[in-house]
Amino acid sequence: MADHRPGRPCRSRTPPSAKASTVPVSPLASRTGTGAGTAPRTGGADGGHRPEIDGLRAVAVLLVAVYHIWLGRVSGGVDVFLMLSGFLVTGSLLRAAGRGGIGIGAFLGRLAARLLPTAALVIAAVLLCTRLLLPEPRWRDVLGEAFASALHHLNWSLALDAVDYLARGEETSPLQHFWSLSVQGQFYVLWPLLIAAAVWAAGRSGRGPRTGVLVALVAVFALSLAYSVHATRNDQPWAYFDTGARLWEFALGGLLALALPHLRLPLAVRIALGWAGLAALVLCGVLLQVSTVFPGHAALWPTLAAAAVIAAGTTGARAGADRLLTLRPARYLGSVSYALYLWHWPVLVFYLAATGRTLASPVGGAAVLVVSVVLAAATTPVADRLAALGRRPGAAGPGSPRRAGAVVPALRGPALRGAAVGLACLLPVLLAAGAWSARLDADQRRWEELLADGRSYPGAAVLAGGGNAARALDRPVYPDPARASEDVPATYGDGCNQTIADAEVITCVYGAESPERTVALVGGSHAAHWFPALERVALDRNWRLVNIVKGSCLFTDAPQTYKGAPYTACAEWNRGVMAELAALEPDAVFTTGTTTSLDASAGFGEEQVVDGYVERWRELEAMGVEVVAVRDTPRFGFDVPDCLAASTPEECSVEPGTSMAATSPLESVRVPGNVTVLDLNDLICEPAVCRPVVGNVLVYWDGSHIGATFMRTLAPELDARLAEATDW
Repeated sequence: MADHRPGRPCRSRTPPSAKASTVPVSPLASRTGTGAGTAPRTGGADGGHRPEIDGLRAVAVLLVAVYHIWLGRVSGGVDVFLMLSGFLVTGSLLRAAGRGGIGIGAFLGRLAARLLPTAALVIAAVLLCTRLLLPEPRWRDVLGEAFASALHHLNWSLALDAVDYLARGEETSPLQHFWSLSVQGQFYVLWPLLIAAAVWAAGRSGRGPRTGVLVALVAVFALSLAYSVHATRNDQPWAYFDTGARLWEFALGGLLALALPHLRLPLAVRIALGWAGLAALVLCGVLLQVSTVFPGHAALWPTLAAAAVIAAGTTGARAGADRLLTLRPARYLGSVSYALYLWHWPVLVFYLAATGRTLASPVGGAAVLVVSVVLAAATTPVADRLAALGRRPGAAGPGSPRRAGAVVPALRGPALRGAAVGLACLLPVLLAAGAWSARLDADQRRWEELLADGRSYPGAAVLAGGGNAARALDRPVYPDPARASEDVPATYGDGCNQTIADAEVITCVYGAESPERTVALVGGSHAAHWFPALERVALDRNWRLVNIVKGSCLFTDAPQTYKGAPYTACAEWNRGVMAELAALEPDAVFTTGTTTSLDASAGFGEEQVVDGYVERWRELEAMGVEVVAVRDTPRFGFDVPDCLAASTPEECSVEPGTSMAATSPLESVRVPGNVTVLDLNDLICEPAVCRPVVGNVLVYWDGSHIGATFMRTLAPELDARLAEATDW
């Protein structure tokens, strides 16, 4: 949903189903200045106030909020804000260099004092609302993102989740939108160093500072845009959050700051340019699916549109777009746009969590927007007062006279005061989050001690003899639903499972060094979740277990799709797997023999033997490799741990027929002689019901993947049935 790249496990962590967007206000932008009646000018990098920029911020933040709240789409507003930051910061740093030097420490200190108080307040409010409003399984994810948001590396965390098929959770995080604050924070550290280096190099070569900065910005723009286009084409979920793929947007703003003083456009051209830019900006999110095509060349659309509005400047004409942008309400909304951006997303996420909706209703969405504006209006003056503590009249800062050529960070005065203000705001939040996280860790250790009592946590063993999975054993469920998303096969932590975007065949070897038998586990994530049980069997039988798994990729040469598009990485991976198996020469391959489904387009319960499975098994037969084809496991269709956190186990149960056929499709398929068929679903479900908890062990860590703990309880029966069905 939102400017959040898919994910988790977008985890909907799903880009963000699509994920969110930006730091809409630069701390260097003045909130005071001339109004709509200002004399016509285009302005530039001279430090004069640009009232139309406040209005442009207002338009951008409203686009972000409206698209998130009512449309579940991305608007392109983030790109406008990034470009604006490049424009304003580059101009400020150039003015400082022209007055004697860049006080990098003072610059960063002022930013810390200006930006961190509001961010800390929002993070604190999110943590409180998470404790009160969100189910316990989501707490740890929000805590992790709180740390990443405060320390400005959330974009990289989300990038890793966006390309990880098992990135946890289908619910959107209330802090997901802080990814852009992280990108901007990294920009704020890099840019003064870049400008200072360019000014120094220009001085050494006898050129002016603007020439040096121009060369540097052109290089950054060209290299970053080229990388962004390449990365977006090859791995868009990663590129969406990659700072390197976004730097060109800041550079574009910087180039605009350099060029603007030299523009001499006729009034009629400026009027046309202003309206064209504004119209293009509003239409961007309507005509482009921003969440799936940005930040490559498509992001030139909103950034150039905003650049056109800035180039048009304050025309003073009644027909100019700036007349709209400089209205008092627009300028005020622009002045609180940073706080409005930070507040609107968590308010929306908690509203949706409370109402169970995926998109806001017209009235509910209006309430979300009003509440967000009120919070922004209330917190912005508080942040301004705190920011004032980080400086004193006459304190050194960007633009203040300094020793000629000084570019070394100042570690005193305004630098220390600003850092102290920012740290004073963030530290209580980090300490509270740390204490909460430590409490969850202590709870986990208690769970592990309880699990040591195998009689109280038999898991699948209670169904092995036709027992009743609903029988209570007077112990809490393990794993705790709040930590179920961590109960995954060790192969994911080991980096042994290929992600969706990549095609390279990754193999990891476990078990005996001098094995009696080598077994390869091959397939998608529903093959991968058998690893904990197979590893137990391999250790007991002195086998070598080779893990060859790729997310959402079935072991077949038939064409596959992912999210409606041809899954070419899967086809390439499958070809590589066959070459790897030919070189490895395993005794057997363990893989899924059917695929269960909750796809309404295919029909609920449309379990099937996928096209190409049998042909693949015949290829393995020709290679002298045996195959164990295990029937796929049922799918619940909703997040089981989240359901348990809010409901009873009975309310979180489903019928097997929700995703499975009445009888195994393998029974009606003529399989090659090298294939052994197994069906262990009687150890997961009773004939009429699939329960979320069996033998006091939580069965699923999400809506379709079986947890590692439960799989390990299934290992003895898997071992016995393999022995019965094969001569191994």
